[in-house]
Amino acid sequence: MKFSIAIIGCGNRGAESYGTLFMAEKEKYEIVSLCESDGVKLKKYGDRFSVSAENRFPSEEEFFRKKRADLLVIATMDRDHVRQCVKALSLGYDVLLEKPITSDRDECYELLEAQKKYGGKVFVCHVLRYAPAFVKMGELLRSGVIGRLVSIEVTEQVIYWHHAHSFVRGNWRRGEETAPMILAKCCHDLDLLQYYAGSRCKSISSVGDLTYFKAENAPAEAADRCTECKLIDSCPYSVKPIYIKSWYREGAPDTIWPHNQITTAYPLTEEALWEALRTGPYGRCVYRCDNDVVDHQLTQMTFENGVKATLIMMPFTAEGGRILKFFGALGEIVLHEEEDYLAVKPFGKEAERIPLKPMTERGYAHGGGDAVMIDSLYAFLSGESEGATTLEASVESHLMGLCAEESRVKGGELIYVHGKQ
Repeated sequence: MKFSIAIIGCGNRGAESYGTLFMAEKEKYEIVSLCESDGVKLKKYGDRFSVSAENRFPSEEEFFRKKRADLLVIATMDRDHVRQCVKALSLGYDVLLEKPITSDRDECYELLEAQKKYGGKVFVCHVLRYAPAFVKMGELLRSGVIGRLVSIEVTEQVIYWHHAHSFVRGNWRRGEETAPMILAKCCHDLDLLQYYAGSRCKSISSVGDLTYFKAENAPAEAADRCTECKLIDSCPYSVKPIYIKSWYREGAPDTIWPHNQITTAYPLTEEALWEALRTGPYGRCVYRCDNDVVDHQLTQMTFENGVKATLIMMPFTAEGGRILKFFGALGEIVLHEEEDYLAVKPFGKEAERIPLKPMTERGYAHGGGDAVMIDSLYAFLSGESEGATTLEASVESHLMGLCAEESRVKGGELIYVHGKQ
């Protein structure tokens, strides 16, 4: 059985990531329609995916006049997701829905009601649930090797340049335009915490703010744009190391993230990158942007089964990757992405250290999770699997994120996720 695919939102996730993976599985999937308001992107991916001209739509209104495929991939901006997903379900689509679903609590329930009404399947892109290292982590917890789980500690190392790219210069820099950063960046972590804890979250508190990426912290000699700045070779947030030097370090590929997000040029060239940095939003000085989202956040959670958890979202780090620590009554487990290991430390017994790389050799993004998710999606659509990241499963972690943001805005006030019990 082959499923036809339509994509709305031909950006880094919808087209570059998922579209590429669909194209690699031609016996299972066929991309037949695209919707994208950016005409350059629409042509770029329409050509790459061999989508006929009459099935390329710059207008969302025109695109939704009828159902155009079996599955719709929704990879637009966060605030568009629920509206588009409800419309897709009403037309009879099954949906692959990019996260975060929404930044509105009521919309979570609205979407659940729409799915119940129309009956379509919704598969949410919590890709780390499918990444082999994180799957292995779940298996170890369920095996009982560290006994009863008492507490979880997660540090999300956003890495300094990624934060500058996405949350200072990029699409997720403004709170009024996107989901809170705790959802936009840490929805994976919240999903994993809820999954590993094996319980609904009871209460949550959170603190964090914007402390550094402000005009008052700009060096005196800093210009409005990096391409015009005398600090272009010395500032760690300069676009030259982040976009130009890093592209050459990767071997000057035809396409790679985040470079393919700042320009629609394909294949990528140094000239195209510099042009985008001279004229586009990603060339702005990090101290002179219009960003207002936090640049760090600390969150504490208590689950209904008594498990406690902390989540630190920290972009002031030299390297990226998550560090997860699980504390049990009979042992400890550590998963450290940056240092490439998973360590199992049962009390009174010899510790075991498992390298992560052999588990992620299939590659692609999120430790192989993107590719495995696309495989799991096929089983879900075929009725062979119930799916791990259904809409119902995803809503709980979204409620956690929304309550965390509510708590942060209220100065760390304790918030009960499902009402005081």
